[in-house]
Amino acid sequence: MRLTLKQITGLKVLLHLAAFLPLLWLFLAIDQGWLSADPVKDIQHFTGRMALKLLLATLLVTPLTRLLKQPLLIRTRRLLGLWCFAWATLHLCSYATLELALNNLNLLGAELVSRPYLTLGMISWLLLLALAVTSLQRAQRKLGSRWQTLHNFIYLVAILAPIHYLWSVKILSPQPVIYAAIALILLAWRYRKIRKWFAKSP
Repeated sequence: MRLTLKQITGLKVLLHLAAFLPLLWLFLAIDQGWLSADPVKDIQHFTGRMALKLLLATLLVTPLTRLLKQPLLIRTRRLLGLWCFAWATLHLCSYATLELALNNLNLLGAELVSRPYLTLGMISWLLLLALAVTSLQRAQRKLGSRWQTLHNFIYLVAILAPIHYLWSVKILSPQPVIYAAIALILLAWRYRKIRKWFAKSP
């Protein structure tokens, strides 16, 4: 049995809640002192992991749509992508304001140069920004066939973001490795499409 539009609408509501409620938990954790002795790092890691989870969820939509033969599932991909960008923006802001402090934002450029993993993170965020802006229907109509080519850059984000996470942790732990492995699996599933896309790239 295929999902109906009404069921997809209900699923979208659940996905919005799943992406938003962790933010409420984070505020509560900060207010109640549930974070560790280094709350700034906790906030950065939490927001970064949420962005990565939503990125992987976005990439999972297409395989699920085809494997489950539920074409309407594809309508959830855009909202997951936008939430991914929102959490990635929170991640960037938490670093820029809590780690560097507002009066030291001029250090951000120097940090990006001296710490390559930050460069990867910034490139990932800029790509997500471009994808978020062009996800609007008006932009899709204006870009035409170029829209799909542009949005294939999500695969590049899926490569850079896990590397950024792996590179940023001081001690190798299972969590970033698991995220990287899931990303590799989802990219491997699209191997032919990605290879064709790179072959067409100038």
